Amino acid sequence: MAKDYYEVLGVKQTSTDDEIKKSYRKLAMKYHPDKNPGDKKAEEKFREATEAYEVLLDAQKRAAYDRYGHTAFQQQQQQGGGGGHPGFSGGFGGSFADIIDEMFGGAFTGGTQANHAGSDIRYNLDITLEEAFKGKNASVKFTTLVCCTNCKGSGGEAGSRPSNCTACHGRGKTRYQQGFFTIERPCTTCGGAGQVIAKPCRPCNGSGRVRKEKNLEVKIPAGVEEGTRIRVTHEGEAGLRGAASGDLYVFLNIKQHKLFKRQGADILCKVPIQMVTAVLGGEIEVPTIDGGQATVKIPAGTQPGQQFRMKSKGMSILRATGRGDMIIEAKVETPVSLSKKQRELLEEFAQVGKGEKNSPESSGFFAKMKEFF
Repeated sequence: MAKDYYEVLGVKQTSTDDEIKKSYRKLAMKYHPDKNPGDKKAEEKFREATEAYEVLLDAQKRAAYDRYGHTAFQQQQQQGGGGGHPGFSGGFGGSFADIIDEMFGGAFTGGTQANHAGSDIRYNLDITLEEAFKGKNASVKFTTLVCCTNCKGSGGEAGSRPSNCTACHGRGKTRYQQGFFTIERPCTTCGGAGQVIAKPCRPCNGSGRVRKEKNLEVKIPAGVEEGTRIRVTHEGEAGLRGAASGDLYVFLNIKQHKLFKRQGADILCKVPIQMVTAVLGGEIEVPTIDGGQATVKIPAGTQPGQQFRMKSKGMSILRATGRGDMIIEAKVETPVSLSKKQRELLEEFAQVGKGEKNSPESSGFFAKMKEFF
């Protein structure tokens, strides 16, 4: 009977990918055949751990395994004509250094063109809520490494061609044996490039890139939200000696608005309403995010905090044609600096209103208070 993959790795069914990687790394370093030559038991444990790791680290395979167990892969194994598991090669073609390289993301290796690709760049861009609503073409300016125009990224003077490094034989990395471990490091002679240039380009000193200010126009689509990340491919840092450039990532920060507060696709606007309008009812004009105005009907007896929804007056929705709603929240304003006449009228209103049920919430509260005492 096949062993439970979670038990093989010593993890729980609720374990995260990082916990699974950490457990597998320990087992791989302990049981790898390069470290245990001729030990069949260690070889089998390494095989089991690798099978479990490759299934549990794949979201779809893990979901199938959690639901059906090993039977989830029986049909695939039969069709493949072998007893291996999905995604598992069944052999040990890689050295122990390859395992280390995979687990640590290339920290112990170097020398390939991909390893010298340019770094990605993060750019933080502040925009207004109106710009998030409408979208815009934003200009971004930053200093980075760009391809050297003198050598066109080759790193060598005109007519000079790179040759394979004699120290690493063009591999860009050298291997060291430390006990059971075989560790690969970037070649110190060629800097991990695998090649050397007899006549380096003077402006870039043989790197194929120079530091320069870059100006780009980035399209901000309508409906973007706080923290939206926009990727601009190949506009990051230039790679070493013609290697691929990194990407530019523009992270959006939406400034706080004086009138509106965003709630997803909706917009909340707290509007002061005169006491008389709240009592008798009426109409008010409110601004909208698109720069216009809208009329809101205020019913008689409107209470503080009461909300009114205006359909399709909110934010644009990213990659859609519709809009959210605008929510008007009433802030009933108590009059201040009353004139003598106004005070007399209010006092008369209070006297006339005694015993009337004009304030149901107040009456209800004081009735409950009497019961309490």
